Amino acid sequence: LESVPAVEIDPDGTFKYILVRLQRAGGAEHRDVVRGTAAAEFHNHILERVGPELEKLGFECKCLGGGKIEHRPQQKKMRVFGLSTGYGKADHAVTVEILKKVYQDYEITWSDDKK
Repeated sequence: LESVPAVEIDPDGTFKYILVRLQRAGGAEHRDVVRGTAAAEFHNHILERVGPELEKLGFECKCLGGGKIEHRPQQKKMRVFGLSTGYGKADHAVTVEILKKVYQDYEITWSDDKK
């Protein structure tokens, strides 16, 4: 599980993201990862892209919800907000904790705002 990057998001801008739970088939151990990109028109497009890659590595993938990330690298700030119409709202507090492990020098906030 540790071999899979915790975060793969666009380097700049505002874009959709999903929180994905990975686990080995039949295993109890799991890991949550964040995936986001402006290339996705809908949240399910992110899972359609990353799901098969992770399944090839032997993981089962479950989307725990989604939202948006506003990533401003010049200011070292991120804001997590919104929800996914198809998957529901991810637990943004969990998402922020994952992001903080990778972007340690960033100010990262979240809200239940839709915009």
